[in-house]
Amino acid sequence: MKIAVVGSGYVGLVAGACFADSGTEVVCVDVDEAKLEKLRRGEVPFFEPGLAAMVQRNWPDRLSFSSNLEESISGRQAVFIAVGTPPNEDGSADLRYVLKVAEDVARLAKHRLVLVLKSTVPVGTNAKVRAVVEKFATHPIAVVSNPEFLKEGDAINDFAKPDRIVIGTDDEDAFETLRRLYAPFNRQRDRLQRMSPESAEIVKYASNAMLATKISFMNEVARLCDAAGGDVEDVRIAVGSDRRIGFQFLYPGLGFGGSCFPKDTRALVQTGQEFGVEMGVVAAAISANRQPVLDMVKHL
Repeated sequence: MKIAVVGSGYVGLVAGACFADSGTEVVCVDVDEAKLEKLRRGEVPFFEPGLAAMVQRNWPDRLSFSSNLEESISGRQAVFIAVGTPPNEDGSADLRYVLKVAEDVARLAKHRLVLVLKSTVPVGTNAKVRAVVEKFATHPIAVVSNPEFLKEGDAINDFAKPDRIVIGTDDEDAFETLRRLYAPFNRQRDRLQRMSPESAEIVKYASNAMLATKISFMNEVARLCDAAGGDVEDVRIAVGSDRRIGFQFLYPGLGFGGSCFPKDTRALVQTGQEFGVEMGVVAAAISANRQPVLDMVKHL
């Protein structure tokens, strides 16, 4: 297969390199020529174990880099949108880059293709992108939601051995295209989970919010242990031994951070407000996440 990935940041580059390593012909598209030149030299602009080596062994045969969108999507069965969705002041996701790429692809496409939303976007974005595509496209374009689930520091393993591959579409041909594309990562057991675009959009935010909530909850337990004379490590081990709960993300500390959890939890709360639904548990996790830092400051 031949695909294009628009956006060569963390998500786009990992996806492009992993698809290329599985035998797919991939072109990563970006507007930053300086970044593209570095990538052509095998220089990855951020650290992710194994990624630079993967880029180097696939370039230029299966993995290439370009700033020309029209040339890059020509003859490609699927085009992935993996551009940034930075938070607005109210916590909502800024979709301007996603919608701009969708419009450009729709205007430039000269054949049928599948447009895949890989960027983290709130529920309703698939419908907005479809509206843009229907307005500007001259050829059939199916819009699919396919959220990423990558941990920084272990992204290649997460992509190659996923817990699930979420595909949100009601288009049979589009689903078949994604099924064939992901076949190399879906061999030992069927990891494909097909659902509506709306469900697929909620999955990513819900997953990150659940993990963030576990962290905030354990920090509150740690504060209780400090106040009551308990040992949070003993409590953590006993609680995590329950198979329904598990040990992952069940560690007290300074709270959740990074590039995803703060942004995605705020976006989920904001999305709930837009639909008239109070996301009280997630909002409480966000509020509780501030306390460990305040406690640390008190002891300085």
